[in-house]
Amino acid sequence: MRIIFFGTPSFAVPSLNALLGSGEEVIAVVTRPDKRKGRDRILSQPPVKELALEKGIGVLQPANIKEQAFLDGLRRMDPGIIVVVAYGKILPVEILKLPTYGCVNVHASLLPKYRGAAPVQWAIIRGEKKTGVTTMLMDEGLDTGDILLQEETDIGEEDNAVTLSKKLSEIGASLMVETIRKLKDGLIKPVPQAGWASYAPPLKKKDGRIKWENTSRDIFNFVRGMYPWPSAYCYLNKERIKITEVKALEGSGIPGRIEKAGDELIVGATDGLISLIELQPEGKRVMAVREFLRGRRVKAGSFFDE
Repeated sequence: MRIIFFGTPSFAVPSLNALLGSGEEVIAVVTRPDKRKGRDRILSQPPVKELALEKGIGVLQPANIKEQAFLDGLRRMDPGIIVVVAYGKILPVEILKLPTYGCVNVHASLLPKYRGAAPVQWAIIRGEKKTGVTTMLMDEGLDTGDILLQEETDIGEEDNAVTLSKKLSEIGASLMVETIRKLKDGLIKPVPQAGWASYAPPLKKKDGRIKWENTSRDIFNFVRGMYPWPSAYCYLNKERIKITEVKALEGSGIPGRIEKAGDELIVGATDGLISLIELQPEGKRVMAVREFLRGRRVKAGSFFDE
């Protein structure tokens, strides 16, 4: 099977690796253009590009996937399937209609739940106990295509967006290989999505602001889902602080008020308490709360800034 692979971040790497190891013919990789990152603005390649170059596969990085020259190039390649894993752009209908078996997407949720750009993060933020991966035939809608295969997994208490993404990327890789094999053998019947649809819109930097008036459980889930980006944050004495790990505790306190400071930093929520475990002051590294408290005069009874 001649496959063109569309993908960009590290989430897509296991799927590309699995396809390469399955005996399928990956004839090209399409990924987003290189980006400048970090304080030094170093030009960085997408993780999928790094793997493709290592394996000797041709890489295309169009600035505009609707350009006629790019579309003509794909058409000349005559793909049997286009595989899409976290590419980062909605494909135009010209690409969707191009391959013989269609465009197959790996999506990190149990569709129709959590359609959109950030399904892993929102599943954690909203307190889901389970999630999974769906392979689907893509159409012109936002993750609305017919379902091919699905696999479910638990969301552990220790999971954050990083660990859950890694788990789902590995599930997605094996599910993609199985999907392609069964499509070729005529063993899959695409099934329209049914049930209540929910959405997982892209996260923005401002979305990470902690609302202490929420429940302790909601804050615990929020911090896990927002890690590592955009990261949950709050202000203490006008200093912006990212909160990277917390624990929900039983007890009572006033939302946003520091109930204990010393070797611990415990803050009130609506129905309980939040113990801050790790945090990152602006412009500094992530540190344990004890180290943070050693350098600051933080007293019980003070409030995180509104």
